[in-house]
Amino acid sequence: MNSRALRLAGPAILVVAAIVVMLWALAVAGGAAPLRLGDPGPVVRWGLPMAKLTVNLAAAVMVGSLVLALYALRAGSRAFDVALDAASIGAAVFTVSAGVTGFFTVLNALGSTPSADAQFGQQLGRFLIEQELGRAWLITTIAGAVLTVLTFAVRSWTTTLMVAILAIAALVPMATQGHSGDDANHSAAVMAVALHIVAAAVWLGGLVLLVVVRPVLSRAEMTDVLRRYSSLALVSFVVVAISGTARAVAGGITLELLTSPYGIVLLVKIGALVALGILGAWYRVRLIDRIDDDAASRRFWGLIALELAFMGIASGAAAALARTPPPVDTSLSALTPAQILTGAPLPPEFTVERWLTAWDIDLLWAFAVGFGAFFYLAGVIRLHRRGDRWPIYRTVLWLVGLALLLWVTGGPINVYQDYLFSVHMVGHMLLSMAIPLCLVAGAPVTLAMRAIRKRDDGTRGGREWILWAVHSPFSRVVTHPLFAAAMFIGSLWVFYYTDLFRWSLYDHIGHEWMVAHFLIAGYLFTLSLVGADPVPYRYPYPFRLVTLIAVMAMHAFFGIAIMMQSGLMVAEWFGAMGRTWGPTPLEDQYAGGGVAWSVGEIPTLILALVVAIQWSRSDERMQRRRDRQADRTGEAELNEYNERLAQLAERDARRERAGR
Repeated sequence: MNSRALRLAGPAILVVAAIVVMLWALAVAGGAAPLRLGDPGPVVRWGLPMAKLTVNLAAAVMVGSLVLALYALRAGSRAFDVALDAASIGAAVFTVSAGVTGFFTVLNALGSTPSADAQFGQQLGRFLIEQELGRAWLITTIAGAVLTVLTFAVRSWTTTLMVAILAIAALVPMATQGHSGDDANHSAAVMAVALHIVAAAVWLGGLVLLVVVRPVLSRAEMTDVLRRYSSLALVSFVVVAISGTARAVAGGITLELLTSPYGIVLLVKIGALVALGILGAWYRVRLIDRIDDDAASRRFWGLIALELAFMGIASGAAAALARTPPPVDTSLSALTPAQILTGAPLPPEFTVERWLTAWDIDLLWAFAVGFGAFFYLAGVIRLHRRGDRWPIYRTVLWLVGLALLLWVTGGPINVYQDYLFSVHMVGHMLLSMAIPLCLVAGAPVTLAMRAIRKRDDGTRGGREWILWAVHSPFSRVVTHPLFAAAMFIGSLWVFYYTDLFRWSLYDHIGHEWMVAHFLIAGYLFTLSLVGADPVPYRYPYPFRLVTLIAVMAMHAFFGIAIMMQSGLMVAEWFGAMGRTWGPTPLEDQYAGGGVAWSVGEIPTLILALVVAIQWSRSDERMQRRRDRQADRTGEAELNEYNERLAQLAERDARRERAGR
């Protein structure tokens, strides 16, 4: 099959395979079976998964086209415009199908049929506004409408990047749908589904875009685009595989359940994903470099057609699984207060050994740590093979910072921070003060600039996007010492004395925002004072120490203010857990203030010591430069003096000869 024929047949192969597998899976697993009570009718039972499948495919085209355009194509080129056109079509279909899915969801939840009377309209409005499920689909539909307009309007690098970020964010509310909200470990399930959806969208949407842009690219250009897509697909495959496994574990799926109808559909999806991984590895290793050959090119595009079929199988199975209850006990009887608040049972008493044995991995930060370590070490190895050197202490400190980040986000702090304010504060201090100190010392931007290959075809890869971010006006603002210090200490007070703290406890998205915010705030503050990575401006060393002293004082005052507080912060949370072990909530809050006042100052003191050492070394280097300058200046003066003496001696000799 040639590329032009595949441009028309490829999407058809994808859609037909997805619909056929979805209908089969719904029939086998009973996802569209009539309900005993409140059955909405066959139109809703079969139409809802069909609409959801359309949402998934359209979202993939929208997100995958934007991401691949930013990473593999050149802004202003014909291929870039085609990619944005594809994204706009995907966004339009995404909007309409999300609206239909939301409407069917209301009918399914209410168990009613639509009508034109005022009562049904009021029920529909209340559900979309007051119920979390309805709000999620309402937000998704509105976001899709905005994206439809933006994808038609934008064509530059920066605006396309902003639209891509918004498109990815528009998929997050979808992660709260389906059965993830009913799982015992709600937070882990939601994060696994969110990562699964985004990675699958990049993978599938990028594949669809390949067949769409092929006619407007030369073979040489297509080879480069295929290599870049292959890298994105490899990362997406890893994320999809791990997040899917984590989602199954969080949902209580065991090996014994794989023989059930639900398990059979799940195995079909897993088999399709494995086949996709094998096909991707095959054409990455064997065919991409030989695409200039006609026979190899035909085989390659035949594999793409087969890959689209497997993508359709996986998508259809996923849509059916989202409508099929897993064969596990999801009874909500006898819930404890901790389960009602957090979605997970109360952990056992926090003893000393549990600082090393308690784990609850946050999948988002586990991926961040894993990819951060992999790409950093890959850069170091590339420099070593090239004959360049990279300081070993920077590598060690970077890996220590990542290990500490994994421990904070997936270890005992993540297990107990929802139940003990003091543990939450320990995690906060490490995120904002200790971990950034290690990561800044790793100088990741400098390593990236030296290790990542520069592109010369007008596209933007990792190196070009990092350079853009470093030199952007936004970067100049947020890395300024005054702004970084104000955000570091100001956000501390704003977070704990507003509803942001409550949001981070009740909403897992709020928790992830909290982790990211304080990690970034600490990183920028540390980077504005020390570090090998370049920033537009740094204070002279005396002002750096003055800034640190001021920040330490305000930080200590914050800890004392927590300790002096007589009321319990977020009392309906920490005071209602039903915890029978450990200190009382108010005593624990006092201990948390002590952590912020005492333990939290240790990384700041270390940072002050680093600034002082760099200051002294700077003075030494300056003195050496002055000495060398003085040596050069003194030597010049001596040469000038000797030359003058020679001139005087010559004059005296001429006078003496003239006198004779």
